[in-house]
Amino acid sequence: MKKYIDTGKKDTRSGFGAGLLEAGRADANVVALAADLKGSLKMDAFAAEFPERFIECGIAEANMVGVAAGLALTGKVPFCGSFAEFITGRVYDQVRQEVAYGHTNVKLASSHAGITLGEDGATHQTMEDVALMRALPGMTVLVPCDYNQTVQATKAAAKFVGPVYLRFGRPSVPNFTDPAEPFEIGKVYEINPGSDVTLIANGHLVWEALQAAEALEAEGISAAVLNVATVKPLDEKAIVASVAKTGAVVVAEEHNAYGGLGEAIASALAAQAPAPIEFVNGGDRFGQSGTPAELMQYYGLDAAHIAAAAKKAIARK
Repeated sequence: MKKYIDTGKKDTRSGFGAGLLEAGRADANVVALAADLKGSLKMDAFAAEFPERFIECGIAEANMVGVAAGLALTGKVPFCGSFAEFITGRVYDQVRQEVAYGHTNVKLASSHAGITLGEDGATHQTMEDVALMRALPGMTVLVPCDYNQTVQATKAAAKFVGPVYLRFGRPSVPNFTDPAEPFEIGKVYEINPGSDVTLIANGHLVWEALQAAEALEAEGISAAVLNVATVKPLDEKAIVASVAKTGAVVVAEEHNAYGGLGEAIASALAAQAPAPIEFVNGGDRFGQSGTPAELMQYYGLDAAHIAAAAKKAIARK
């Protein structure tokens, strides 16, 4: 299998900050709004270089989304930054009415997503956000896997016309993708070929899927690994093609069992290429306090569980 090297752990929220700065330099219409979390979302560099294009809205997320929608109607490209729980659950009505229904060109920058937020616990962690955003008509949902891809996904979101939900995280994770590879919205990235099972993942679980594929290879099992960084719109053609070849599939995500990547994949395959499928996700549970590493292990979001799920899927062929 193709070998990927961790070039140094970085947090994907810093990838967003770097991508936002590059997007701002490339397009004077890019503006940024924060809800008292400028530092947490690494928007400091953008605010320092473009103070006239940065708006601190304070702890008023609903107002921030409304301001962003208004700016979008004047031709600006606004990025709203907050924690994933606050930019989705707290302001769902505003996102629905002013961004999705109005189809305004607003980018929802969602940091500290999933359980890897860690010690802040269930009230600040969100494992339901992808489901909420995926359900909104016309909303594009992006979940890049590492720092490099988050930089590129942020720049792609700035160029894309329409609402975008961009999900990234707090902890430092392996950084392994090509920093020069442009991000294509709607593209599935096959990062490892395989013939026995297809491992599908996004976000922090892509690296875990690669580690699972390496472990499976040592046992004589060939695993394809797909990085589905765009949850919506879903590249069903690429997914169906891989599963048609392998005949078994595992979907891994840092999200609840309902409404996320797993259900999107299952729906596509049920209609076009039914195959044994196993899921690695947070189940029907809220998060809890703990370190990111402890929580990922507790919820079974790691390479060992992905490899075990792959064997179960293969046995069901």
